[in-house]
Amino acid sequence: MVNPKLKDEQNDRLCEALLSLKSVDECYQFLEDVCTVSELKALGQRLEVARMLDEGATYDEIVDNTGASTATISRVKRCLNYGADGYRIVLSRTQPKKKNKKNESKGNKADESK
Repeated sequence: MVNPKLKDEQNDRLCEALLSLKSVDECYQFLEDVCTVSELKALGQRLEVARMLDEGATYDEIVDNTGASTATISRVKRCLNYGADGYRIVLSRTQPKKKNKKNESKGNKADESK
């Protein structure tokens, strides 16, 4: 469900504009015009934090890999757990399927015996 505080005609047009983009290059072009470099870097950093949290990384690992503050990591974690599921939707559509670690290790042993 969309937050009613966000839902308005201008934001509808922004969402429609994002959906109209057909390539990563077009997306970069649009975002470069709409966002400052710092804003765009912050968005990318938050998505990477969400990806790493989803994969079970620790706060220390995330700080080391992204430079994100613990406050940013906490905010992203709160959104992953209690938010509008936007991160979950994007992560499920952009990440390869997670492999079960138990199955991975069994698969490796099976490969070694061949």
